[in-house]
Order: sequence, then C-alpha cells, then structure tokens
Amino acid sequence: MNYTVYLVEDEQNLNELLTMYLKNEGWTVTSCLTGEKAKTLINEPPHLWILDIMLPDIDGYQLIREIKATTPDIPVIFISARDADIDRVLGLELGSDDYISKPFLPRELVIRAERLLSRTYSEEASTLIALPPYHIDEQVRIAYLHGNDLNLTSKEFDLLQLFLHNQGQAFSREQILTNLWGSDYFGTDRVVDDLVRRLRKKMPDLKVETIYGLGYRMLKG
Repeated sequence: MNYTVYLVEDEQNLNELLTMYLKNEGWTVTSCLTGEKAKTLINEPPHLWILDIMLPDIDGYQLIREIKATTPDIPVIFISARDADIDRVLGLELGSDDYISKPFLPRELVIRAERLLSRTYSEEASTLIALPPYHIDEQVRIAYLHGNDLNLTSKEFDLLQLFLHNQGQAFSREQILTNLWGSDYFGTDRVVDDLVRRLRKKMPDLKVETIYGLGYRMLKG
C-alpha cells in the first residue's frame, strides 16, 4: 500500500536521510523542519506522523495535542534525543503509538513504521477509507471529518458509497434511483437532486460535479 507519511524533524541532514529511507519503501513522504509547517498539514491527514519532540519553534507535545484533537485515529511515532522515562510516558499519554530514542539506525525507524502501519491499516484492524479531508467507515456506515461524525442519513451514505466506489463514472438520475431505491421505485427523479444537495451540504469538499442533462459524477482523487 502506498502510505502517506509526515516526518517532522528539525535536523536537516537527519531529515533528508530518514526521508530517503521512508521513500525507498514506496511511501509518499512530506518532511517538515519546523512545527509551524507541520501544523499547516494537520487538516490533510497522512497515514502516519513521525514527530521529533525537540523542535525549534513548538515542541512535539504541543503538536501531537493538535493532531489528536483533529484526527485522533492517526498513528504517531515520537523521536527524541532524550531517553527519559517521563518523555516516553508523556508521549503515550498524549496518544503516541511508539517512541524511538536518538541515536538510532534509519532502518529501525522504517521497521517500526512498517509494523505500526500494518497493524493500524490491516483489513481486520481498520475499515476506514481515506477520502481527504474525510474518512469513511463502511462497516459502521459513518463518515468523519477530523474525527467528527457527519451524521449522514442512510440514503446519504448509500449515495456516498456509490460515488466512492465509482469515482470518475457518470451516473444519470435514473441510474442513481435504481441503485439506491431499486428498479420498482415510482416517483420523480428530483429526489436524487435533493439527496445530492443534502450530501454536498454535509460534505462540501466532496468532489461531486453536476453533468447537466444527465446526472452526477464524483471526480477521482
């Protein structure tokens, strides 16, 4: 799986070295040298955060508080130059999933990241589907924004699933009616327009476009 990883490490040489190792796993890596830059990425969550505790502007503890307040289910690995028990305990209390002390071999970090990603995103461990900035849990039929339930109705979630699994495909109103209400539905197809309007209101960043004279399509990506 092509995971997305955010690396926050202020030592530039180490940052570049770790970025290279992580990218060699086939992952998409965004690196930050400061906490302030990392904060700008919080609303576009990755699969994994790797955070240095000691940063030049804000520390990793403050950063993880903001990350967990927005996306509580995203795993975090802490990096620290100090091997103090208090750092390890505090990190765990704030929601970190692993802790690694400097100095360490880059390969060790990669192995820890691989294990954490596999454990978090295995089919059994998680049913979340990333649809930035949203996360969709099809098992419990809930759509989340920054960890908050968007309270979709049953039909709104049905429509979301139809778009989600057919990104880039155009659907006529009649096709949507058949998929969501069945072939024996009798009534106006304006119910589809109303359903799309309600879904867009609850999920305004959903890339659903109107195809005039036909129906709707959700754009890929």
